[in-house]
Amino acid sequence: MSIHDLANTIAARKGADPDSSWTAKLLAKGPEKCAEKFGEESIEAIIEAIKGDKAKLTSEAADAIYHLLVMCAARDVTLADIEAELASRTTQSGIAEKASR
Repeated sequence: MSIHDLANTIAARKGADPDSSWTAKLLAKGPEKCAEKFGEESIEAIIEAIKGDKAKLTSEAADAIYHLLVMCAARDVTLADIEAELASRTTQSGIAEKASR
């Protein structure tokens, strides 16, 4: 599954019955719960990165990406929005971009 397929699936489940899917259930709980779940998954990915277990890091990174997209969907931020932001940053170096914030 590509990240675009994942984003499309999340978008499709946004208005679905919470009893029909985990994504719909999570979105129904609101943006705060979605953010909490993303935070939990991010910490788990960090722990696995520190431990150095590639398979576990891969699994936790997939969870973090999924929950990031769910959190963004809860606030109507799409993958296209994120891609546009990333594209706008390609015209300057990372150091210059950081300095502009």
